[in-house]
Amino acid sequence: MSALGDRILIVAFDGWNDAGDAASSAAGLIRSQGSYERALSVDPELYFDYQYTRPHVHLDGEGQRRLVWPEATLWRPMDASPGHTQLWILSGAEPARAWQAFSAEFVDAALSVGITGLVSLGSMMSDVPHTRPISVFAGSENERMRQELELERSTYEGPVGIISVLSAAAESAGIPTATLWASVPSYVAGHTPSPKASLALLNRLEELTGAEVPRGSLPTDAITWEASIDAAAAEDEEMTEYIRHLETARDTWDSPEASGDAIAQEFEQYLRRRGDGPDKPGRDRRR
Repeated sequence: MSALGDRILIVAFDGWNDAGDAASSAAGLIRSQGSYERALSVDPELYFDYQYTRPHVHLDGEGQRRLVWPEATLWRPMDASPGHTQLWILSGAEPARAWQAFSAEFVDAALSVGITGLVSLGSMMSDVPHTRPISVFAGSENERMRQELELERSTYEGPVGIISVLSAAAESAGIPTATLWASVPSYVAGHTPSPKASLALLNRLEELTGAEVPRGSLPTDAITWEASIDAAAAEDEEMTEYIRHLETARDTWDSPEASGDAIAQEFEQYLRRRGDGPDKPGRDRRR
């Protein structure tokens, strides 16, 4: 059994923490491939700014127009077997206000149902090539978790999203937490969902939790996604050259023969080609 225990809350939100929809899509696939029921949904009036996260109107099965309001919901697995790891899910839109109250509401709910660990999923725009495996940063602020699961400690300083606030509240309440961040190529993250990044998150989540995590059609979708970007790049010489530089940098970093000096030198050369200085390390930062 994982150090996270056997009742693990998976957290993912749309918005700032979700480049290429990778994190929200990963959580959504887990829920769609299982049997879940609502355990708690917050009052949207308390936490959402409707000018930022607007309600949507849809036609129901009878052709009636229906308003759907932004939400954040805790989902309970209905088909969990005794002795097996349960994956609970907290997903929805990132709230616009009252983050401390929002986090407290869900942490209280997690404690009431006996959640033993929390894993947050995020994805960020990074200077990485789509042609290489998607890297996933796995970290924790909990020293015991870092030792038992061989996780890293983030050195990031700067603005954070709701998953960082929620994770801090969970840790303070005694729920051990871990975080997974997928690096999504910046040149596609804002234009299309990134199934390859979602797949990388789910692969790492399964390793971390010991639970059987569904993949659905993601393996096939990831191949199609990569091929579509290859086709677009083939018609854009500048994009092709940019991807080639990213591949060179990534291969240098991944090479077992690479020394720290060699990696630093290649990275600085890459930054100079972009017009940045060595003091501007791009966007691949851990939140």
